[in-house]
Amino acid sequence: MDSELTPGAMRALLAATTWTRTDVDAPGKLGVPEVVLGLLAEPECRAALLLAAAGVDLKAAQEQFPDLVAGAPADLERLNQATTEWMECLIAGQERLIDYPRPLTLATEHLLLCVMSADNEVSRWLGERGLVLDALEAEVHRLNGHQPGPLPIDADEPWEPSQSADDSFTEPAEMPAHERLAALRVIDAAANRADEGLRVVEDYLRFVLDDRHLTTECKSIRHELAEALAGVSTAERHAARDTRGDVGTDFSLPSERTRTNTAAVAQASLKRTQQALRSLEEFCKAVAPGAAARLEQLRYRSYTLERALGMTAGALTRLADARLYVIIDAGPSVDAFCRLVESLVGAEVDVIQLREKRLPDRVLLERARLLADLTRDSGTLFVMNDRPDLAVLSGADGVHVGQDELTAKDARRILGPSGLVGISTHSLEQARAAVFDGANYIGVGPTFPSGTKHFANLPGTDLLRAVAAEIRLPAFAIGGVTLENVGQVLATGITRVAVSGAIVGAVDPAAAAS
Repeated sequence: MDSELTPGAMRALLAATTWTRTDVDAPGKLGVPEVVLGLLAEPECRAALLLAAAGVDLKAAQEQFPDLVAGAPADLERLNQATTEWMECLIAGQERLIDYPRPLTLATEHLLLCVMSADNEVSRWLGERGLVLDALEAEVHRLNGHQPGPLPIDADEPWEPSQSADDSFTEPAEMPAHERLAALRVIDAAANRADEGLRVVEDYLRFVLDDRHLTTECKSIRHELAEALAGVSTAERHAARDTRGDVGTDFSLPSERTRTNTAAVAQASLKRTQQALRSLEEFCKAVAPGAAARLEQLRYRSYTLERALGMTAGALTRLADARLYVIIDAGPSVDAFCRLVESLVGAEVDVIQLREKRLPDRVLLERARLLADLTRDSGTLFVMNDRPDLAVLSGADGVHVGQDELTAKDARRILGPSGLVGISTHSLEQARAAVFDGANYIGVGPTFPSGTKHFANLPGTDLLRAVAAEIRLPAFAIGGVTLENVGQVLATGITRVAVSGAIVGAVDPAAAAS
């Protein structure tokens, strides 16, 4: 690393080495979550105060990263044993300080800037808490003399956030009146486009998808847009408006007059919203700089909403007829395995998941390839449990992961964009998160006590009812579902079930499936 550290930054990084992770292959490497906890261990440093201004403290970080365990001795050698994510952060952060003299002297605020400069789980979480990269970078420059330059060695004394760190609106007094009028005209038009676009999307989510979760997020973005623009005078916006003199009102493209379906209406309106938000962000830099950072964050949230909308609509089409999902293991023999799969395919089971924990990888891959062959060109989808690598090698239609296995993002990186990714969820919060994490469907449960898998917690039909009332992403009730209790599942509004023992353990699995 072509840099030096202030004493405060060194103390923070040494504090980071006292945390270890239990969920990675190389727990000795220093990662991004550890760095954040190390910064918070220096409560009077600038980074900790910037984090506190965003509502991030040690307790919140520990709750966000429960796999981090404290108590290891500080290890100077570990500073040179960084994860790939932390190295990417350091490189991206130093690129933002390209005009500073070398070697760089990094204080705690610069380490926080590095954390936010790369796209990872930590930076996204901090962004959701209100920490905005461009605003943070501007504050770092301000703290060090407004312009990039030599960084002070003693940069970690107690600090209070300045006015420029909040959402206040500062108006450049030197802007000529005609330019300000023109900028206000752009802001007025873009604000109207963004608000109109969000309203169309909200109507689609509310009345077409009937998705309370995504409707709430869209409504939240729309309301926060109004809050972000509160510092721009409505009276001045109206005074700058000139609809009759707008040269853009006289023409439109033929493609703007037609939409193939309701989903296309929503997608087009989201694109319109994103373009308007970008225009707002740029022109507010000239009129209301404090609004620009919030508008940038809203634009990023609109991208996440766009993906969730598209994934939900696409999954509802792809899994429209998927009602029965059967989970099997490798069976006592190849012949028995093939007979079971053939009977389930013949019974027109919608999805078969191969969940097997006992076999060596080579043998498990052989079974997976057999299952792929037996389901190919049928109406039955094949999903591999936990193993996106074997899903790809066997030609499976998708992979299913639990809360303790790979994340949806990591599974997607291996599986690619077209494969199905399912996620097990055991609470409404996990179900909501799965929608934004990119799941194609969710398993919800456990619903009843199961003969094939033990659960410490049983959320039961109450969770099914809550998910059915809020989320339209395809959801399968799982855990102890049988012919005797499936009526209780259907009564919650969930119309899809995942079954194992009730079918696999039956004398005639095909008849039980039917």
